[in-house]
This record gives sequence, structure tokens and C-alpha cells, in this order.
Amino acid sequence: MTEVTKPIILGVSGASGLIYAVRAVKFLLAADYCVELVASKASYQVWKAEQNISMPPEPDRQEQFWREQAGVEKSGKLRCHRYSNVGANIASGSFQTLGMIVMPCSMSTVAKIATGLSSDLLERAADVQIKESAKLVVVPRETPLSLIHLRNLVSLAEVGVKIVPAIPAWYHSPQTIEDVVDFVVARAFDQLGIDCVPLNRWEGT
Repeated sequence: MTEVTKPIILGVSGASGLIYAVRAVKFLLAADYCVELVASKASYQVWKAEQNISMPPEPDRQEQFWREQAGVEKSGKLRCHRYSNVGANIASGSFQTLGMIVMPCSMSTVAKIATGLSSDLLERAADVQIKESAKLVVVPRETPLSLIHLRNLVSLAEVGVKIVPAIPAWYHSPQTIEDVVDFVVARAFDQLGIDCVPLNRWEGT
């Protein structure tokens, strides 16, 4: 399997900020990447709370759901997994990927990954990335952060996980909410060597 054809795992946890995941799907598919997506059980509740939308549990219907939300009808490859399917391909270290991003990442998910607790497919896939010394990026979306949260994030950083908080920048002159979100998405992608988000990068003064 070549680097070009290796998929990217996108984990979507139950943190607020599903727009980050939607924009990630949009840019990855538009750039013709292959995406393996797993949404946690709690993310269904967040979709209902933030958008008053019910995300379908069936993988085929969920694929169409994400494509519709991202506005990408055909390009790229997207495969969705049930959060309970711990026998999926992404649960195995022998399944080669470009890495995994959990975006947005709840503090509950951070805690479970940090302690090696794999109670669903998202957590198992993240655990696999760590044990294989593969690339894992988490985008925590919480404020304020408690000492427990910070210690769990330190535990992840100590084993090589990249922490990209959902904190915007302003030097690229964002004009819309999407511009603010896209900065975070781009910085998360940077950790995997992926450059597919239009972004005015800092060039110095």
C-alpha cells in the first residue's frame, strides 16, 4: 500500500464542535483522500443538540450523511464504522494508515485513550495508533481545563500524541466561522503532513 492510498482515520467524539469534523471530511474528500470515520455514541447526541439532526447509525447511510453535511458528493473515499464494531479494520495494528485524528475530542475520550481504556471502536483505534507508534492527533474542545484534563493530555503527549487545541488564530484575517474552524483543521492536518486546506500561512513581518 503506497502513502497515497493509505487511509486517514477520523474519530468524532461527543465534544461540542462537530463543525470541525465536517470541515475535515470536506477537505479530505475534496483532496481525494480515503477516510475511515468512526463517530462515538455521544456524538449522536451532539448532532441532535447542535444541529437538531439525527445521524443515522447504519454505515452506508452515515456515509451519505457526512457527504451531505460536508457538501462533497463523490470525490475521495469514505467508509463509516459503527462505534460498537471493535472488529473493524481500524481496530488492528496490521491495518496501515497515514494516522488518526480525533476531532473534536472530548475530555472523556482523552481520559480513556490516556489510560488505555478501549470501550468502543474510536478508543480502540486510537490505542492501536499509540501501540504501533503511529501518528495520533487529538483536538480537545473544552474550557476551562481542569488539572485532571491537563494531566491526561500530558500523558498523551508523553507517548507522542500531538495535541492541537481548538484555539483559533487571527493573523490569517478570518472573515467567517468557517475561516476560524479551518485554521484548526489545517493545523491538525499539518501533524500528519497533509496540506489540503486553503490557508494564509504566516510568512513573517
